[in-house]
Amino acid sequence: MKKIQLIIAREFGERARKKSFIITTLLMPIFMIGLMIAPSLMMLMDTAEQKQVVVIDRSGVVGDKLQSGGEVLFSVQNDLSKAEACSIYGEDSGIFGILYIGSEVEHRDSVQLITNSSSSMMLEENIASQISAIVEAEKLKAYNIENLDQILASVATNIELSTFENNGTGEVETMESTSSGINYILGMLLGMLLYMIIIIYGQMVLTSVVEEKSSRVIDVMVTSCTPFQIMMGKILGIALVAVTQIAIWAVLVIGASKFLIPALFSPEVAATNDMMMQALMGTLGNTSYIAGLFGYLLLFILGGFLLYASLYAAAGSAVDSVQDGQQFNTIIMMPIILALIVMMSVFNDPNSSVAFWFSIIPFTSPIVMIARIPFGIPTWEVVVSLVLLYATFLFVAWFAAKIYRIGIFMHGKRPSWRELWQWTKMK
Repeated sequence: MKKIQLIIAREFGERARKKSFIITTLLMPIFMIGLMIAPSLMMLMDTAEQKQVVVIDRSGVVGDKLQSGGEVLFSVQNDLSKAEACSIYGEDSGIFGILYIGSEVEHRDSVQLITNSSSSMMLEENIASQISAIVEAEKLKAYNIENLDQILASVATNIELSTFENNGTGEVETMESTSSGINYILGMLLGMLLYMIIIIYGQMVLTSVVEEKSSRVIDVMVTSCTPFQIMMGKILGIALVAVTQIAIWAVLVIGASKFLIPALFSPEVAATNDMMMQALMGTLGNTSYIAGLFGYLLLFILGGFLLYASLYAAAGSAVDSVQDGQQFNTIIMMPIILALIVMMSVFNDPNSSVAFWFSIIPFTSPIVMIARIPFGIPTWEVVVSLVLLYATFLFVAWFAAKIYRIGIFMHGKRPSWRELWQWTKMK
């Protein structure tokens, strides 16, 4: 163990003292905090520039009924033709665009928005919904219903759905508020972060093994340590670097959750009736919840990295250059890429059979399970996933060590898959 500890200390010190590690460790929390704050800022400070739109209405029904708002200002000019309007209100006119409405509104291509700059989906949806409502109202007038406008106004209903996690009491006041939108954001962020950690630090293991093998440093090391000690020391040393980085990020993000976010947004959140906004800030300001997510993240990052780092170490020992290692790297990455694909289906149904089984299978579980956790899955599933993950790591490390102890002494020839299998059976 003392020899393994020495190798761990060497690997950790060599990487933790690099400027790239220090800069990344400091900048990533700022980036993560920015991702936490950005949606709130956008929701609180959504003041898009008002766009002027010239309306040419040949139907005689829609133009005068269009409602200007904070995003768009309508100006009806039916005395102009489409060609004249396009000529007069070009890019230098300061007008955003021209809305042309044909004589028969319902016909295809009868409503056209001609813009001088890039449009937005929200603006187009605003205009289309207004025109649809106006045309529907005109159709209803044909039924000669008295006080139709008042009836429609009284019937119009806007439902805001509040979701809570059942605690068995039936009392909503004691239940935890949830939001699928927020869970989606958190699941995506955690899944992508875990993916990046496994790929970046896993590649670091492969590169380190190849460099030491090609420079013959490893030939000197094996005079004092066994190949297994060297491999485990290298894997655990780099794993400690990853865990240290995540731990620092966790402290900074939890600190922001505890002090920064409540200080910046509490008054604005209290003043708004936006339930999504309130749920978002309630989640981000819940320090214990954020700390729990980072706890799970550390466990799955450590288990996932150890599993894949063992494979990367075996692959690195079998080749003489990083380029030669790409054939093995592609195979190793396939389950990780598959996990990313499955992660997208998690957001549609986190409790589906596909999401469940891929969050249990060790080679995909780190990414898929960490994406499911924000949705509030049962604890036993997380425990089973972790137990299988770490148990698989022990088996894979034992298997990879058999390749590693032979591969570090092989030079000049890239082994075939059959030769790798034979190495595992050598004593």
